[in-house]
Amino acid sequence: MFEANPKNVLRGELESCCFEPKTGFYRDGFCKTGADDHGTHVVCAEMTDEFLAFTKTKGNDLSTPKPEWRFPGLKAGDKWCLCILRWLEAEKAGKAPKIRLESTHEKALEYTSIEKLQEYKLD
Repeated sequence: MFEANPKNVLRGELESCCFEPKTGFYRDGFCKTGADDHGTHVVCAEMTDEFLAFTKTKGNDLSTPKPEWRFPGLKAGDKWCLCILRWLEAEKAGKAPKIRLESTHEKALEYTSIEKLQEYKLD
C-alpha cells in the first residue's frame, strides 16, 4: 500500500495529476507509489506526440486503448503518471515531456535532482 500523506518534489502535499483519464499506479488520480509499484510511477507528465512515439518504440504503447486494463489510451495534452526511469530515458534522448512538480512524488528525487525536474516544469 502507499503512504498516507505523500509529498511532492517541492516537499509539499502531493497534488492530483489527472482524473480524466484517471491516472496513477492505483488509478486514483495521484502519482502515489508503494511496494507493489515496481515501475515507480511517480512523474506527473503532460503527454506529447513526440514522447508517445518514443515510449512506443521502447515497448510501452501508451496511445492504444486497453479496456481490459482500464486504460483509455493517451493523446497529446493528457496528463499521466510515468515511471521515473522511462521519463529519465526520454530526457536523455531529448524526448521528455513537461511535468507538474506539485503532482510529482518526492520519490523521483531518489533518481534525479530537483534542478533537472525544474527544467521540465509545466508553466
